[in-house]
Amino acid sequence: MQERIELNAHCFSFLLILYVLFICLGGVIETAISYTGDVADSNRQMYNLNYYLKLADEIVKAGTHILCIKDMAGLLKPRSSKVLLSALRDRFPDLPIHVHSHDTAGVSVASMLACVEAGADIVDVAVDSMSGMTSQPSMGAMVAVLNDSPFHTGKSFFRIDSADVSKYSAYWESARQLYGPFECTTTMKSGNADVYVHEIPGGQYTNLQFQAYSLGLGDKFEQIKRKYVEADALLGKLIKVTPTSKIVGDLAQFMVHNNLDGPTLLKQASTLSFPESVVQFMQGMIGQPPYGFPEPLRTQILRHRERIDGRPGESLPPVDFETLRQQLQQKHEKQIRDVHVISYAMYPKVTDDFLTFVEKYGPVDKLPTHAFFMGLSNGEEIDVELEKGKSMRIKMLAKSSLNAEGEREVFLELNGQLRSFIVKDKEASKDDTSHPKADPTVIGSVGAPMPGEVLQIKVKEGDVVKMKTPLIVITAMKMEMIIESPLDGVVKTVFAKPAMKCNAGDLLVLIESQ
Repeated sequence: MQERIELNAHCFSFLLILYVLFICLGGVIETAISYTGDVADSNRQMYNLNYYLKLADEIVKAGTHILCIKDMAGLLKPRSSKVLLSALRDRFPDLPIHVHSHDTAGVSVASMLACVEAGADIVDVAVDSMSGMTSQPSMGAMVAVLNDSPFHTGKSFFRIDSADVSKYSAYWESARQLYGPFECTTTMKSGNADVYVHEIPGGQYTNLQFQAYSLGLGDKFEQIKRKYVEADALLGKLIKVTPTSKIVGDLAQFMVHNNLDGPTLLKQASTLSFPESVVQFMQGMIGQPPYGFPEPLRTQILRHRERIDGRPGESLPPVDFETLRQQLQQKHEKQIRDVHVISYAMYPKVTDDFLTFVEKYGPVDKLPTHAFFMGLSNGEEIDVELEKGKSMRIKMLAKSSLNAEGEREVFLELNGQLRSFIVKDKEASKDDTSHPKADPTVIGSVGAPMPGEVLQIKVKEGDVVKMKTPLIVITAMKMEMIIESPLDGVVKTVFAKPAMKCNAGDLLVLIESQ
């Protein structure tokens, strides 16, 4: 229900079952409406005030206890906040209303204040040292602003005052330093009001920029943001929140990487190999967009692929959790818990990789944060509590020079006893990614369209393939792309290997024409 609710009896009979179940269990149901556009702009017709009020009516009718407005991109301005929240409060005078926003443009404190004054009961904030930019508005700022108003936070049962916020912020400021190398501020120094144009969600903005750098498009991020607007228009102007925001972002980067504008993409759509997320969206695997799929683009992208009309989950078979548990137990030594089974049902490869990692490296969550991220320097010593009453003292002694296999021998003291381990030097192996390049003058010389990792190989040497036959699936920073055959022919050589790291232009498959 993050993006929209399909307004039909089947959907709401399902919601009614959930409602009864949660009520019986003593639960509280909160339903979020994802906000996009600008309800204060009368020129916007797709996602206007009536759209949100109609959706809220259906949600309240279904039995929600709390209504949330999820402004995932930080598009609410003070005026639009007042328009939307006043209308919702007038319609639902006794319903708790919760507002979530982001501070990308730098005005969310003012917007959240307007929401409070218009009737919001809850607004989301972030502790000062973790706030601002694509995060939430500052907790300290909101507390200070509300202190001189009828809504001051000191009068509530859960008292919040500025002194407590400052102490809380100081802790997270020091904790944040441990994660410095992973900060988005390495490349992003401030927010930007152009969010009102491109509407990129706060949770995606920094990831999209990091993804662009990983794909070699870091210097083209401004162009990617412009293409994001173009890609959104091509897809029918979606409500951009996970997973649809990823689909728009994947298409935007695809357009930049292949130097495509909207008209050119539409002309060539029937011959292009689109990101897998775009293909799945057009198939209907994400659901039905509020205003339908864009044609003829959908037909051009799908070609022979199946389509799903209606809710994708309706056609899925029931999940057999016990069978999944048995599959995991056969593959992994670790004791399988319910959380592993549920994770495996949704993300099988990610769960497999995680459990394999834990089996190989042990309970790394017991390590101090700096040791986990940075490793130990020579002579450094740490204590690790494995469980209550059982601890280990680890002292780093030395490491050998790099061997021919890209490995080093690491010498440690474990509780005073000398130990040594052979480990792969990942930094050294980064340079060992040279592969033959595809020949752009030979149509059957199929290269990687972007840097990434080979996820799946769909053909073998000797296979007869037709034009558009899927050959290889590569992935980079959550974006998957199926590489298709550019001609009818026979697979002569498969250069790709599972999990192989590749750069743009690396030769993956060689096909001889028939």
